[in-house]
Amino acid sequence: MIVRRPTVLLPREGTDLYKWCVIACDQFTSEPEYWQELESVVAGAPGTLGLIYPEVYLGKTEGRGEKIRARMHEYLQSGMFRAHEGYILVDRTCSDGKHRLGIMAEVDLEKYDYDFTSRTPVRASEQTVVERLPVRIEVRRGAPLELPHIMMLMDNRDNFMRELYMLRGKQLYDTPLNMGGGRLTGYELNCTEKIDAYMREMEERAREQGEGSIVFAVGDGNHSLATAKACWEELKKGLSAQEAREHPARFCLCEIVSVQDPALIFEPINRVVFDKDGEFVAYAADRLKGAGSCVMISGGVRRLIPVNAEPAQAIAQIQAVIDEFLQVKPECGVDYVHGAYNTEQVAARCGGTAVIMPLITKENLFACVKARGTLPRKSFSMGEGRDKRYYMEARLITTEYTISDGNVLIKERQ
Repeated sequence: MIVRRPTVLLPREGTDLYKWCVIACDQFTSEPEYWQELESVVAGAPGTLGLIYPEVYLGKTEGRGEKIRARMHEYLQSGMFRAHEGYILVDRTCSDGKHRLGIMAEVDLEKYDYDFTSRTPVRASEQTVVERLPVRIEVRRGAPLELPHIMMLMDNRDNFMRELYMLRGKQLYDTPLNMGGGRLTGYELNCTEKIDAYMREMEERAREQGEGSIVFAVGDGNHSLATAKACWEELKKGLSAQEAREHPARFCLCEIVSVQDPALIFEPINRVVFDKDGEFVAYAADRLKGAGSCVMISGGVRRLIPVNAEPAQAIAQIQAVIDEFLQVKPECGVDYVHGAYNTEQVAARCGGTAVIMPLITKENLFACVKARGTLPRKSFSMGEGRDKRYYMEARLITTEYTISDGNVLIKERQ
C-alpha cells in the first residue's frame, strides 16, 4: 500500500499547545517580523519552533541544523513525547472559520518521485527546485525526528472524510493556534480496516485508469517530501533488503486531504521582483503575450499585462520571464508571497514589483498534472498563509529509539 497507519509522537500532557504549534517553515519568508513576533509568543516554551528551520533565516544563521538535531534528542530523552499508533483525523478550523478535514498517515517514499517526468502514483504537483534541497537535507540527515507540513491531496468525490468525522474517537489534542491560524483538533480513528480498504480501492481505481494515473498529488510541502525522498535514497544504499523494507525513514508523515473539501481554497502564489527602479514591468510587457492577463504593481501604479489564457501556461510564461530578467539583472531577486495584499505590501516596503499571478483551479488539478506533468514551481497555494499546516505531530525516522507502552526509549547498543 502507498499509505499506512502511522506511529505518531504527540507532546506530553500538560504542554502548552498554543506555544507548541507553529506555522510551516516555508511561510512568510519575506516577513521576518512575523517570525520575530512568533518568537515572543513562544517565549522559550517547549515547542516545534526549535525543531524546524524557518526559511526566512536560510543562509543567515550558522549551525542551526546541529541545534535542531540536538533539541530533538533532548526532547526525546526527556520524555517530551507520548506515542500514538493509528490514523488521526485532523479538524482544522481555518482563519475564516471554515473546517478542513484530513487524515494523518505515513506515505511510502518508494511510491513517490519528485522528478518532473515522474509517473509514480504519488507525484509532485509542482516542479521541485533541486537547488533548494541541500540545506533541507543537511537538517534532516542524521535527525531522529521529522515534523511534517506536507499535505497530500486525493481526488475523491464522495463523503469519506465526513464519514470518518462521524466515526471519530476520543480527542487527542485541541488548541487555538497562535498568530491568527484558527484552531487545530485531532481525533483518534478506530476504523483502521475501513481506511486501509478505502486506500487500496483508490490505488486499484488508479491502476485501472492506466499508466501515469495519480493516487496522491503533493499539495503543500513539495520540497519537504522531496528532501525525505533524497535522504531515503541516500540512506538505503547501506541497508540490507530486509532493513530497507522496515526502516522508518522509508516512510514520511503527512496529512491527506480531499482536493474537493469545500474549505480547501486554491490561491495563486504571487511574485515580488526586487527590481528597485521598477524596470521589470516594461521588461515583462515586451515579452509576455496572450489572451489572458495578470496584474503588476510598481511604485503604486497598477498595470494589466497580457499572458497566455491557460493558467498553467501563463504561470510558466511569467516565471520564464522572471528567470530571464534575473540572469540579466543578477543583483535583483525574487520572492514568492501568499495573498495579493501581502504581495503588494512586501513590494512597497522592500522596493520591487508585485506580480499577481493567474489561478489554477482545484477542480482540474489532477487532470492537469496527469496531462502535462508537474506544474511550474510555486503555481498555487492551498489557502492563505495562516491556514497552512501548523506543526503538531512528530515521527521517529531513526532506529536509535524505540517505543514501548507509549513511551520513547533509547535502544540499548548491541
